[in-house]
Amino acid sequence: MTLPLTDAAHSEQISSGTLQTTASASGSVRRRVCHVSLGLCTGGMERLLVEFARCYDQTQYELHFVALHNVGQPAEDIRATGCTVHLLPDRRGRPWAQWRELVRFLTKLKPDVVHTHNAYPHFYATLAARWCRVPVVINTRHGRRIGTTWKARTWFWLAGLLADRVVAVSDDAANLCHVDSALPRRRIARIWNGIDLGRFTFRGPATTPVAISVARLSPEKDFPTLVRAVALAAEVVPELRLKIVGDGPERSKIEQVIRDLGQTKRIELLGERQDIPDLLATAGFFATATLTEGISLTLLEAMACGLPVLATHVGGNPEIVEEGVTGYLVPSADVDALAAALVRMVQSAARWPELGRQGRQRVERHFTNTKMVGDYEHLYQELLVAQKVRH
Repeated sequence: MTLPLTDAAHSEQISSGTLQTTASASGSVRRRVCHVSLGLCTGGMERLLVEFARCYDQTQYELHFVALHNVGQPAEDIRATGCTVHLLPDRRGRPWAQWRELVRFLTKLKPDVVHTHNAYPHFYATLAARWCRVPVVINTRHGRRIGTTWKARTWFWLAGLLADRVVAVSDDAANLCHVDSALPRRRIARIWNGIDLGRFTFRGPATTPVAISVARLSPEKDFPTLVRAVALAAEVVPELRLKIVGDGPERSKIEQVIRDLGQTKRIELLGERQDIPDLLATAGFFATATLTEGISLTLLEAMACGLPVLATHVGGNPEIVEEGVTGYLVPSADVDALAAALVRMVQSAARWPELGRQGRQRVERHFTNTKMVGDYEHLYQELLVAQKVRH
């Protein structure tokens, strides 16, 4: 077994099969939780896994993180907290080999809880965990989609029936788990994502009419619609500007749209950045044209900084944005509606500070990393107790 990112002592123990459940300083037994994801590179799900490592109750739990494909900075951030990261050999395209690899690993680790993230790990790690008689198995569905093929949907449904809970990150995604994935409601839970408020201190909106959008430049984020809407809105509010932060496969297409519309001086593509809080502080409001969304971390981060938001009425966005209270919602893929909302936002700049304050308060109440991790730990405990009662 290859464990290049595993802490050396743990690696030796796992390889020899001697790793035992540990006790906390108070003497109580700590439950071992194993998070399984496809990778630990850049992305919203990976950032949430870092928050698990930063916020978990060390008196009650011991965390391990398993990547099935690749690792990057999030893996290093997790290791910096003292948690262990394991990179298993890449067995994609070899179903039985993938399953056997996980069975070998879980047999040696002996976790109390296996917590999988998204569809691929959900299927393979859930089957492996059940084979190894892991007491509790849960999955988090981080977005709305579980795959585009009947095979992916069938795998998700089967693994969902074998898991103790499938956790959706929004009420919208929870409903899809029941309606589209045919999972019984008793097997579905909803826990909202959360962010670290310490990183995104309240500053309030800038006074300049600069919109900012932070996301991976991928098709579902629909940046061409946002660019076209900005160009259209600028005919009424020529002072409007847009900063786009992020990178991805759609970058060249977005650049071409900006050039074709003659918006190179109005719209900036800043690429991948590490200074997101400082960039948010330069904007008057946040804008997104996404076609689908779970619970957007970048939307929460903007609200935490005190920015009013303009978002599409899709997925979990309406669960974050209170219409007219923290920002405004518009239909997706509608250039005219988005342009009109941009004009409205610029012309109502006097309301930005109040919208921003309300947004910050909403994040503080419902969307913090500590609340998110605490809710998951409560679920672990509930399921472990139920499992003990059954046996």
